[in-house]
Amino acid sequence: MSSPAAPRDAYVDWLRALSLIVVVVWHWAFTILQWTPEGPMPTSPLGFTSGLWILTWLLQVLPLFFYVGGYVHLLSWDRACARGVGIGSFVWRRIRALAVPALVLSAAWITIGVVVTIVFDVTWMPLVVLLILSPLWFMAVYIALVALLPVALWLHRRYDVLALIWLGGASLVVDVVRLRYGIEWVGWLNMILVWGLAHQAGFFYQRIVVLPRRYDIAILWTGLFGLVGLVYSGIYPGSMVGVPGDKWSNMAPPTFVIVCLLIFQIGLVEVLRPTMERVLQRPRWKKVNSTINRYALPLFLFHTTGMAIALGISWALLGRPGAHTPPDLYWWLERPIAILGPLICTVPVIALFTRRRAARERTRVS
Repeated sequence: MSSPAAPRDAYVDWLRALSLIVVVVWHWAFTILQWTPEGPMPTSPLGFTSGLWILTWLLQVLPLFFYVGGYVHLLSWDRACARGVGIGSFVWRRIRALAVPALVLSAAWITIGVVVTIVFDVTWMPLVVLLILSPLWFMAVYIALVALLPVALWLHRRYDVLALIWLGGASLVVDVVRLRYGIEWVGWLNMILVWGLAHQAGFFYQRIVVLPRRYDIAILWTGLFGLVGLVYSGIYPGSMVGVPGDKWSNMAPPTFVIVCLLIFQIGLVEVLRPTMERVLQRPRWKKVNSTINRYALPLFLFHTTGMAIALGISWALLGRPGAHTPPDLYWWLERPIAILGPLICTVPVIALFTRRRAARERTRVS
């Protein structure tokens, strides 16, 4: 049976928005673009700085986002079901709300790329468009999970926690086939298995919330021990994001290590829950929480557009970066500026988008 409808959870809103904002800030602050004969190529300070990968255990928060998303979808479905909405209509509305802005953004940048390439003979423009749109892979996976929501709900009702065990086991088998036998293509099945597990785990959110605190600590340590064991087995890389030079990646496609990261992060947010729930009741924090939830998704959608605009202005004024730019002390000190520039350039794009969306909604209502 579906869980009963629950009141709005401010902590859930906070986690969902914060997950997207962390991804945005990571892209703005820690992307190093190297100019090559083919055009701009991204790399990361993780490839230059020893031991920095440990920060990704906290800053790679997509598992947490999918987990919270699963809970929100279950809660929304319970409420829609109580109003008599069918599962097909519910899923379609969710897909449309997510897909339309992403498709509009993609169409705009593809059009710009084609025009600039043909008119100005800029051969590296398709690479720029690819870099700008590449973060939308996450939206594509998320939309796929929404489309599979009827299957996920059936698994949850019929098999309960066994569904998580099967998804985790299947993702581990995929890793064995990929890493042991070198069949690379099979690894992409984990885009659905691993992220589907994180999404499915969100269906158990309310059960986890009511657990005694000692269980929260146990979940945290279980995930942490799993991370340490797998990473130091020598099979998996330590970073939870792709690092140039690593033989394997834990994210492209995701590996079973991400399952352990999910368990660790679930435990961590539950350990922090009592403190954060008190903080989020304060008037100023309520306002902050409301604001970031309103703009987190548009910020994620358009943050690479703002970044491209900021970099274009910077390169026009200061020249293009060299072919090799290892991070030095000056690079680390200017990270706040690296965030400020794209933010300033993203805000007008979000304002334009939200204004047009609000106008369409007013027209639809009238």
